Formats: sequence, structure tokens, C-alpha cells
Amino acid sequence: MMDPKPGQLTAFSISQHRLRLIPAGPNRHWMQQTQDHFADRCLPLRIANQVGWFILNDVDVTAVWNGSERPTGLRIMTAAGAAADHVKSHFGYGILTWSIPYLFRTPPGYNLYVRGPTNAPKDGACPLDGVVETDWAAATFTMNWKLTCIGLPVSFLAGEPIAMIMPVRRGELENFEMTIRNLKADPEVEREYAAWAKSRREFLQAFDPPKQNRSNWQKDYFFGNTALGTAFEHHQTSLKVREVVDETGTNSIPLPSQPMPGNIGTKYRKQRIAEQFARKVLRKLRTALSPRK
Repeated sequence: MMDPKPGQLTAFSISQHRLRLIPAGPNRHWMQQTQDHFADRCLPLRIANQVGWFILNDVDVTAVWNGSERPTGLRIMTAAGAAADHVKSHFGYGILTWSIPYLFRTPPGYNLYVRGPTNAPKDGACPLDGVVETDWAAATFTMNWKLTCIGLPVSFLAGEPIAMIMPVRRGELENFEMTIRNLKADPEVEREYAAWAKSRREFLQAFDPPKQNRSNWQKDYFFGNTALGTAFEHHQTSLKVREVVDETGTNSIPLPSQPMPGNIGTKYRKQRIAEQFARKVLRKLRTALSPRK
């Protein structure tokens, strides 16, 4: 159940430049393209897709790495007139870096886990995860992608998520102890598992892919039930990650009121391209009208 008094995650804007922050949605384009949407039926995937907020890219960028360890070994290309000073080759080794124009603050005792968008593979590039102590650090961070193939152009479109952020309680992981035991050590767990294993074997034996449809798939876990019919009270089939409240009043793109369907961020791409084109035309107009010396 959602706490009526949410913890506060604040993104202090440090620049006139903005990158859109939105709740991460459950859909991934590749999942929706699978036969009969079978990947969309995987609840653990869909829940993981929603754990946090996206930071969206705002300009079309294509990068090519020549294999060099030097920063100059990464060639970064954008459309003519598109401002992309916040996207650089800073570290070398084929690492593409976004400067994130926010100073994040979490409640005391919480870090910020920064990673690539969950379950969103990209050919030729791997996002680099980081954990930042954002309850005290007065410093920004960058989002980095490591290009993995020499000579392969890798594109990041405007509106595409380049990072995913979520608060994590500091020290919580270290409070856990992992133990390996025989299944027979817990008769109740053994009984539930045996029932599930039996039902799964029977399902797979009767499985006929050409004749299967959505209603024929096992749905016990999706509905929070065990094979013996035990229901879990606090089962989740979706997350209600809160919308971002913009108190600056400077963002030109409206926040979404509904989860984004299809390819994440696509609905913003045309708007960003239109903005970039308008800025380019305005610059040309100002140049043409400016008095010549």
C-alpha cells in the first residue's frame, strides 16, 4: 500500500538546459513485438520495467568508436544546428557521457541508484550503473554508456531514456544474510513447490505453441496465487510510481498523464525535433537580420 506521505526525491535544476524526468513505464518495444506478446505476460519483467524514473535524452545523437583509449577515439554526431554540449567523450575507452543537469537530493539514509533503462537492450552499447550518496553530496553525476563494438554507429534518439533512477536505502542490502538449505528443511515450502512443479510439468507436456493463446497460459503467479490456491495479499501486478512535479515552470513539454505505450519516449521525440528545428530557424533569422559590419 502506498504511503500517503511519500518520501521526497528532489531534482534541483542547475542549468537552463533540461532533460525530461518521467516515471518509467511497463512497456518495452521489443516485448510487445514478441509472438503473442509472450514477454508482456512475464510479470517480473513488467514490474522491473517500472522501478524508478526515466531521464530522457533530448537530442538525436550517433556515436562511433574507433577502439582507441583516448577521448578523441569516440566520434559524436548530431543533426546540424542541434545543441549537444551535454553529450561528450570525457573518459575515453569508448564511453559516451551525458551531463545530468540536476543535483538530486534523497531523504537521510537513502542513495540514488543510477542505471540504464531496465530491459531495454541496445546493440553496441552497455549502460554503466552507479550508486550515489545523494542525501549529502553537493555534486552532480553523469550517465555513461560504454560502446562495445568498434566501428558500429550507435544512435540515441530524442525522447529515448538514457538513464533510470531509484532511491535505495543505504545499508539495507548488508543487513541481509544468504543461507543455502535443503528444501526438506521447510515442509510447507516443499509442499508448495512440489505442487507448482507438478502443474508446470503437466502444462509443458500439453503445450502446443501453434494452438496456444493468451487464455491458455498459466497465470497463478500473475494473480498472486500458488499452485495450491494460496493467495498473497500484497501481490502487485503494476507499480504506481508518482508523476514528477515540476515547480520551475520552464519545461516546454507537458508531462504525460498516462503510461507511455509502445516504444518508451517516442511521443516526445517529434516535439523535441520540432523544438530543435525552430531554434535553428530562429538562429538563421537572427543572423540574416543582424546588421553587417
